[in-house]
Amino acid sequence: MPVYSMTGYASAQHSTATTAPEGESRTQPVTQLGLEVRSVNSRFLDLTFRLPEDLRQFEPALRELLGGKLKRGKVEVRASVETTSATNIPDPTPRLLQKLNATQDSIRAWLPTANPLSVADVIRLAAAEQGTSRDWSADVMPLAEKVLKELLSARQREGARLATMLLGHIAQLRTLAEQAGPLVPKLVEQQRLRFMERWKEAMALTEGTTLPEAAQDRALTEATAFAIRIDVGEEITWLNSHQNELVVTVKMLFIKSLGVCRFI
Repeated sequence: MPVYSMTGYASAQHSTATTAPEGESRTQPVTQLGLEVRSVNSRFLDLTFRLPEDLRQFEPALRELLGGKLKRGKVEVRASVETTSATNIPDPTPRLLQKLNATQDSIRAWLPTANPLSVADVIRLAAAEQGTSRDWSADVMPLAEKVLKELLSARQREGARLATMLLGHIAQLRTLAEQAGPLVPKLVEQQRLRFMERWKEAMALTEGTTLPEAAQDRALTEATAFAIRIDVGEEITWLNSHQNELVVTVKMLFIKSLGVCRFI
């Protein structure tokens, strides 16, 4: 089983051309559905969806799909629908022009002072007609599955890099611990001599005007500090134990699955 990072990004697009009405030969616009998923570190799984109105109906299905594959991470899902044409200017259909003309005549019959439609108005209304919502049921979920697969691959690659880096740091720590091991007896002896010196200084305070209680507190403080410092050897042992366990865990998840044993 590989190691997965919580950080990753994936995106995909699906394009489809609008079918022209029967009897029309004009250039049809191309509608592009885009989906991207971005994931960052988080203690729990936190899903956020930013979907256009036409795609909001798919949020429960998308949430179920991602929740079944992802366990942790702050995940943001963005979708977009864009319609473009070869000329970038929509071509009004004869049906639309007839409808606009009839509507304009009807309005001006009641409101003679109303302004007539301009070319810009017709182009804008034609673009709105081309952008009419369509059924994305056959496109959204397959595209989401593709993006999710790419996201998992990206998180796996990032996890592999993190595992390799972690094992490298463990190897460095192990080298430092091995170098520190022979120095422990000398360090403990230095601390013992320093403690005895401080202890004598604390005891000497009882011969002056300082209260015996104050001297006792200082001696206790020095004894506690000495006890903490002489545990260096035990701390190194614990460090090596943690390193060994961490290496075993990472290798079980990552190295064994890839057949790689770079660090021992």
